[in-house]
Amino acid sequence: MKMSEEVKKAIAECGPAMVATAGKSGKPNVSPKGSVRVLDDEHLVFADIRSPQTIANIKENPQVGIICLNATTRKGCRVWGKAEIITSGALFDEMSKDMLAKRNAKVNHVVRVTVDEALVF
Repeated sequence: MKMSEEVKKAIAECGPAMVATAGKSGKPNVSPKGSVRVLDDEHLVFADIRSPQTIANIKENPQVGIICLNATTRKGCRVWGKAEIITSGALFDEMSKDMLAKRNAKVNHVVRVTVDEALVF
């Protein structure tokens, strides 16, 4: 699904996004991700710095839900999609360099989400 410009803007303007996952058991996990950003018209990306449960859940069940909220305006978006874990390559290197520069943080994995549905609120 191609994301609308409104969805892209909401993602760019949000504080940490909240990423929801669930493993095979169905037990939900929600984790804040300050690195969520638009990769292209159909994909989001975020870095895993300290989220072992998020990664474990994605390995068992790639479906994710993401809420991006601008706390000041109370506007944002919801995104549903399928996650893919990336451990090497150009995207991994780019995100690693960015997180090291911005947060002095080591990236363990990069997660690319293919967007199935996205709605602004």
